[in-house]
Amino acid sequence: MELEEAVCHEKPVPCDVVEKAARDILKERGVEISDIAQIVYDMQAKYVPNLSMEDCYESSDAVLSKREIQHAILVGVELDKLAEKNMLSEPLQSLVDTDEGLFGVDETIALGSVFGFGSIAVTTFGFLDKEKVGIIKTLDDKGKEDECHTFLDDLVASIASSASARLAHRLRDREENKRKEDIDAREDEELIG
Repeated sequence: MELEEAVCHEKPVPCDVVEKAARDILKERGVEISDIAQIVYDMQAKYVPNLSMEDCYESSDAVLSKREIQHAILVGVELDKLAEKNMLSEPLQSLVDTDEGLFGVDETIALGSVFGFGSIAVTTFGFLDKEKVGIIKTLDDKGKEDECHTFLDDLVASIASSASARLAHRLRDREENKRKEDIDAREDEELIG
């Protein structure tokens, strides 16, 4: 079912349509899951001996399946795209276009989507927002040139933070020899969206 059809008939937008749109828009803006997985690896490797990139990728991919994250991506990137086309009203256009230092709505949207993954995700988000690691730095730098990534850089930090926290909890559960089914079930119970 196409998005336009769902909107025209006032039916809820199917979750697979929303997820595909969020994933597609990340790719369109130059962000691959492997870029996010690299940040997760960089954040967790010092705490986890023998950490695999596969685990980091799987966790990043799983976070992208959460509605809260998908919605944040769609809203934030749409605002970035509108700013690139000078389609926002002033003074919002200037605030978004210049990534004004005191404009915290970009961080607020991104931070809102990490709460489902606990305090580790929140503190990791703060670190990534400040340090601009990996693709986050690339997006932030590009946003100062000809593109606007005011929201996207923070959203990627949010995804990586959530994936890092998710991975940390799952690895602890594995250490405690919990069954994969039990780990998955607990995650589904604890997370919204």
